[in-house]
Amino acid sequence: QVQLINDAYNAVVDAVLGAEAEAAEGPEPCAAILATLKHIRIPIVSLDVPSGWDAEAGGSGGISPDVLVSLAAPKECARRFLGRQHFVAGRFLPYDVQRKFELNPPEYPGTECVVAL
Repeated sequence: QVQLINDAYNAVVDAVLGAEAEAAEGPEPCAAILATLKHIRIPIVSLDVPSGWDAEAGGSGGISPDVLVSLAAPKECARRFLGRQHFVAGRFLPYDVQRKFELNPPEYPGTECVVAL
């Protein structure tokens, strides 16, 4: 499977496990998919929290994505992201949510809904 993915695609989007999932204990087929993702050579783009990472502590035992797209705001684990590019998507985050979680969203140019950090 790993070689097939490397040969057939230019990138993989990782949206397999949510922030609450346990890396090695994920139910099948998630555990098998995570094991495969750890061995591919093409770029991985992770959404919000890379699969196998703890949302707070970061990535031990998970994948190593090349790109991270944080949804609404970067999670604590994004501090340990070592990939090439980090984006945040979530221009229209309600003010009440921003205030409640003490978020400081970036400036979005023009009508953009995604910004590079």
